[in-house]
Amino acid sequence: MKCGFVSIVGRPNVGKSTLLNSILGMKLAITSNVSGTTRNVINGIYNDDESQIVFVDTPGIHKPNDKLGSLLNKKAYSNTEGVDIILFLVDISKGFGKGDKFILERIKNHEIPVYLLLNKIDLVKDKTKLLKDINELKELYDFKEIIPISAMKNDNTKLLIDCLKKDLPEMDKIYSEEELTNVTTRFIMAEFVREKVLELTHDEIPHTVTCYVENYEEDEKIVHIQVLIVVDRDNIKKIIIGRQGSMLKEIGTRARIDMEKFLGKKVFLETYVKTLKNWRDQEKYFIELGLKDEDE
Repeated sequence: MKCGFVSIVGRPNVGKSTLLNSILGMKLAITSNVSGTTRNVINGIYNDDESQIVFVDTPGIHKPNDKLGSLLNKKAYSNTEGVDIILFLVDISKGFGKGDKFILERIKNHEIPVYLLLNKIDLVKDKTKLLKDINELKELYDFKEIIPISAMKNDNTKLLIDCLKKDLPEMDKIYSEEELTNVTTRFIMAEFVREKVLELTHDEIPHTVTCYVENYEEDEKIVHIQVLIVVDRDNIKKIIIGRQGSMLKEIGTRARIDMEKFLGKKVFLETYVKTLKNWRDQEKYFIELGLKDEDE
């Protein structure tokens, strides 16, 4: 049995969470065009008859502007240690930029295989240029593999799995086949709400918003969930609530659909919005909001 840990790293918005969801065939990590969408390190556990691969989805590495940004970078870097393989994901439709070079400098000294995944090939119309890019990138580092993929369209993900099986060690399964992830159901429910906030408000709402499940009760037929949406300014709170609560209602409606699909049950969802000024620079909130462990 081939088993091990595989860390997915890259800049924000290159498709790390989309790749994880595509491989698992289910929505586990939320996706958005907003930088800083992935905050917590999420493990997605892939099983087949020959392997168990624990994919570690990390926050996008970026230039931090506050303590939250520094914490996210720390989480991403720490999860390139102690793994068996690193998947370095690049948005090849935008080229290999300064941010990508910065990340490569941080991971290239690891004595483990590094795969370069060139994502969003479906957006690259000039395939000749793609081949040229691949040849140039071979000169940057001795990547174990360079694989063009489209996480959104599930292109070449099977090839990726096949390659990983060759390089992972022979060992017993790490988790039972019933386990899907390291994060709690409460965390996933809160993330569904945060995704809908980002989806519906677009550029109006920065990544300062976060969500937290205050109450979760389940019986045989229905799940009752209360989610607190946390922002750092009152004007953002007003946008999320919307005129006569219309925006907050739509956020809840869309999030509930994802929740019911994930849980396989009816969901009664209540959402609230609260302003915590400058919470991104106050570490006391990171533990409460599930962004930091107490022993960090």
